[in-house]
Amino acid sequence: MPPRLEDDDDDLLDQGRRRASRILHGFIDFAFQGNVLEIAFGLILASMFTAVVTSLVSDILLPPISVILPLNKNLEEKFAVLQSGPNRPDGTGYNTLKQAQEDGAVVMAYGFFLNRLVNFMGVGFSLYGLASLYQCFSKDPIIKHTVKCKYCRKRINEKSTRCINCTSWQDGREDRPFR
Repeated sequence: MPPRLEDDDDDLLDQGRRRASRILHGFIDFAFQGNVLEIAFGLILASMFTAVVTSLVSDILLPPISVILPLNKNLEEKFAVLQSGPNRPDGTGYNTLKQAQEDGAVVMAYGFFLNRLVNFMGVGFSLYGLASLYQCFSKDPIIKHTVKCKYCRKRINEKSTRCINCTSWQDGREDRPFR
């Protein structure tokens, strides 16, 4: 006859199963909530959108800029050697950024930085355009326009009647003489 577990061990196993089941069901409830799915969907769309804008900047915008400006190479290949590596080619120097980095030279890759900067500006302006377009068709304001409070000079919503910081009225009633 096989060894039998005592009743205390059965209770312990049942308690473990209940805890594992509760954790699993809690995770399922969390993972399939509307907010989590919306965030995941938004992150996927944002990564794809960033990839498209990166391709637009790197493959479409920067090559003509490199031709218009006398750069002699793509903008992202522009670099300055701050300290040469041990095997620096005589006379001509390094031809590419990769060649300089492989030689161990200290380089300032300003072209790569400018590429990223233009990329960042492209993503920012295109997101602003999408937010403006969304706001045209929806009552939900994404872009909240602000003005400076006349009294405390902090930024508040342009539709505010009172300042959230100093609680002054924005319609000028505090400037009127008391009667």
